[in-house]
Amino acid sequence: MNLKFSRAGLPVLFVVAGLIGCGGVSEMTKDRVARSETAVKQAQQNLGNSEAGAVELQQAQDHLEQARRALDAKKEEPAMRHAQQAELAAELAISKAQSASAVRAAEELQASIRTLREEAARGSTSTATDTN
Repeated sequence: MNLKFSRAGLPVLFVVAGLIGCGGVSEMTKDRVARSETAVKQAQQNLGNSEAGAVELQQAQDHLEQARRALDAKKEEPAMRHAQQAELAAELAISKAQSASAVRAAEELQASIRTLREEAARGSTSTATDTN
């Protein structure tokens, strides 16, 4: 078999050979792992000492570690998959922490309203007895 390559086709051949032969990881995957690292850091900051979202944060950290290992091993698909899962778990952790915080704030507000109503009821009762 006699193959002839034109000069214009050689760069394409080198690019294809480089993609196949190198077994490297694309910039897109590296960027995705970097984004997941940022998401996990943000989740850590948002959660602080909160227990809400702690399980999901741990899962995010575990997936991030697996993504880093896959990246080091030049395994594109597992690196991308674990990076995506790390980012999603981090977002879920933040959402759970925010939800728990909102529930606490609502409960505090309801307790304040109850206290105000009780004070208002006592005030109207004492005013009624004072006028008698």
